[in-house]
Amino acid sequence: MLGPVVNAITIVICSLLGCFIIKGIPERFEDLIKKCLGLATIYIGIRGSMANQRPLLLIMSLVAGAVLGELIDIDKWMNRLGLWAERKLYRNKTTETENNAAAKHEINSTKKSFAQGFVTTSILFCSGSMAIVGSMQSGLSGNHEMLYTKSILDGTISIVFGASMGIGVLFSAVPVLIYQGGIALLSMVIKDSLTPEIITEMSAVGNLLVAAIGINFACLSEGKPIKVANLIPAIFIPWIYMAMEPLIRNYLSF
Repeated sequence: MLGPVVNAITIVICSLLGCFIIKGIPERFEDLIKKCLGLATIYIGIRGSMANQRPLLLIMSLVAGAVLGELIDIDKWMNRLGLWAERKLYRNKTTETENNAAAKHEINSTKKSFAQGFVTTSILFCSGSMAIVGSMQSGLSGNHEMLYTKSILDGTISIVFGASMGIGVLFSAVPVLIYQGGIALLSMVIKDSLTPEIITEMSAVGNLLVAAIGINFACLSEGKPIKVANLIPAIFIPWIYMAMEPLIRNYLSF
């Protein structure tokens, strides 16, 4: 749980920094910082994927996972969930103000900024595959490096969003801790069913997805980004394949 906890604490500290110390960041600096962090993420992802021992399995996993993820369209469902949460929150606020004229007068742009900051950053910090892969690595091997890297990314974004949207960004640390902590704990439960070789291959695929996130940050912020969410099933293909491999060999030997 160390990785998820550090991630949540970083969001809180950086949000406070953005809210009360930094009044605003020029857009050109914000864009450049995102690109620098994207390049660093590409490096982390590629370096982590180099532990791979089965290149063909990695390629097969990416292709099969991409097809499966695209059929399900995980990216679309994640975006729909985020939009639903945002609409739900604003609808509740609207209903309250319609039923109470005094409340309508009191709910000002600051509170609207609170809701917007909370919803926006919660979705941003929880929806990426980096959150899933990093949490799995924390639970499976006690390697928190990916979540530490994510903490730097989230912290920088928290400063920028905190300066522009207010204190609501700080409270996104709560869903981040619950979401990533849950994945880490689940990974610890299934850890015994995974061999070191399977974990290595799954991590290699996951690290390539992290590199894809970095490419989106550094190179494709204004173009058509890679739908990294639709590649998430690729992480689990090595587990499935290597678990079935003895059966396949026995069948082919007959």
